Amino acid sequence: MPELGMSDTGVTELPEKRASVLHGAYVDLEALLALRHKPQPPSESLTSRVVGNQAGIKLSKLKGRGIDFAEVRPYQPGDDIRTIDWRVTARKNKPHTKVFREERERPTLIVVDQTQSMFFGSVVRLKSVVAAELAARIAWQTLAAGDRVGGVVIGNAKQSVHRPYRTTKSIARLMHDVAQFNQALHRDHAIIGDSVAEGLMQVRRITRTNYRIFVLSDFSDDLTLWQDNLHKLARHNQIVCLHILDPLERELPPANHYAVTDGKQRLQFYTGNANLRQEYAEQFEQRCDALRAICAHDAMRYVDVRTSDDNLDHMVWL
Repeated sequence: MPELGMSDTGVTELPEKRASVLHGAYVDLEALLALRHKPQPPSESLTSRVVGNQAGIKLSKLKGRGIDFAEVRPYQPGDDIRTIDWRVTARKNKPHTKVFREERERPTLIVVDQTQSMFFGSVVRLKSVVAAELAARIAWQTLAAGDRVGGVVIGNAKQSVHRPYRTTKSIARLMHDVAQFNQALHRDHAIIGDSVAEGLMQVRRITRTNYRIFVLSDFSDDLTLWQDNLHKLARHNQIVCLHILDPLERELPPANHYAVTDGKQRLQFYTGNANLRQEYAEQFEQRCDALRAICAHDAMRYVDVRTSDDNLDHMVWL
């Protein structure tokens, strides 16, 4: 009888030549640091316009003195005479002034779920490995764009908080904790119910305004908890929810007798029952729809990523 569960060796891996992603049950710091050398997004993606209050390389919607020219408009009382465009003024016989667009920064915060529900996967790698890899890719792309990067790593019993900095060392420290929390997961680990709630509170404590926040999780906890915290953060920040999924969560395996375990309890079931298969798939879709509804917010976005995805190089997070 096949057994489905959270196993260190129960992940089906793609051949090495096909997989351009991290695979298996665990990640290490060296692999996360090596992702820095993955292809970076095209330079034009670095010109996204954002609002902020600190100098950086992103263009703000606020217009004022800066190094990036925005437009020429008729002179208005109070304008700095040093910004008068004399050529346009001479041509139109009316004073015109140059308007510049100030450069602003958008700090990035990466929330990485490494709790027990993430220690699951049926193909290529576990969900916890997907989250770790995405965290590293987002961090290195953001640093290459010149923005500050920080994060909160949520484990079964504790959290690790990293305030945003614009240095390689700060990202290395964040990746160290991601790898450490990842390697601490095992099939017999006790589940601590309040860890995610405390982690989200930590995110709210260190986040100010105009942050870009990536949340990497399977969102298996109470969706009301996620909704309350994410909507409060979305009032003044941009949120991207990366929903980590496994194919076995969407559809039961082929008809057979199976046993599933969480490391402590073991349950047997038969997947040849059509009603069971339909109910299982419907419950999964309903939960995904509920999460998408939570993300149906002007400042939020929903993206699903699967353990079966064997290439993430095309994904740009700027």
